[in-house]
Amino acid sequence: FLKRLFQSTNSFFRLFFRQQISNLQRVHQKDVQNIRFSLENFQCKSCRSSSDAESPVYATERTENVSFSTMFYSLQDQQTSGISFDPIGTIKTVFSDKRAVPRQASVASELLSRIELNPMIINNPEHSLEGLDSFSHIWILYHFHRNPAHFKTKVAPPRLGGIRIGVFSTRSPHRPCPIGLSLVQVDRIENSTIYFYGTDMVDGTPVLDIKPYIPQYDIPAKIDQQQFFSSREAPDGEEELAEAGPSTSSKTPSNVMVPNWIANDSTLNVLFNENASNQIQQLGIEQRSIVDILKADPRSVYLRTKYGSQIYTFQLGENTVTCKFDDQQSTVNVLKIRKLVNLSDMTDEIEDEKLN
Repeated sequence: FLKRLFQSTNSFFRLFFRQQISNLQRVHQKDVQNIRFSLENFQCKSCRSSSDAESPVYATERTENVSFSTMFYSLQDQQTSGISFDPIGTIKTVFSDKRAVPRQASVASELLSRIELNPMIINNPEHSLEGLDSFSHIWILYHFHRNPAHFKTKVAPPRLGGIRIGVFSTRSPHRPCPIGLSLVQVDRIENSTIYFYGTDMVDGTPVLDIKPYIPQYDIPAKIDQQQFFSSREAPDGEEELAEAGPSTSSKTPSNVMVPNWIANDSTLNVLFNENASNQIQQLGIEQRSIVDILKADPRSVYLRTKYGSQIYTFQLGENTVTCKFDDQQSTVNVLKIRKLVNLSDMTDEIEDEKLN
């Protein structure tokens, strides 16, 4: 029996490490190809400006045995490679680390965060926000600055329990271009700062752009526009739509489809013991914020499958929350909440969590 067990275990690890080595080889080959392409197509500023001014006809004459389409995309790649943006501001949240950050902004609808515009990038930032307070919601485009540079074409969403699917079929933060998009509710605007509800970003996230949310364009369904505009003044440029009224009274989304693994969402039951309830009152923490974070199960697929029911600790502002998951009962029990004295406290909590 022990011999068969050893042989099966040995076969498993051989297969596992062979797959890991194969994945690393593919990543290495892609990195080498990218470096080779960058070196072959490198041009200084003066050379690039002179080559851009040339006509494609002259470029074709110089490049023999190269099709026009190949030449066109090569020039296009040179013009668009290395695109960079200066962040217009920074997002301030209660999450100093990626651990337990909600996967969607709507999950933590009670968490108040803010965007601080950068006056070094935007002259008169207060002017750029003029009129934005007439919208209830905004889109925030930002950079996943805490993610590694590499990405995978297939990822494992937590709801699929380890099954991999194409990265563009998910909202994974590990993307070719690590850009995030969140729909949040505006609380108030003070000078060059936007306060909003709905947080799925880590503290210090760079903001790339801010756009107003307009239901007529952002909801793929026919809505009752007259009812929408009856409660607020029509946004700039939407007066004609408001006067025209709806073409139909239907409020049901039409031609909208999502896969079952997204539609069949499940939530955990969050419980607080007496100790945690007392600590919430003492620290003045909004209990709903903790419930919103935990009911969506912030654990990664690895933690959920590797350790199962376990002690889990995360930082929420200046406090640490310790809880225990019960996967069989689909519940999570909050055990204690305490003030974070220093960063080593968080490390000690995580180490205790591993031991348990």
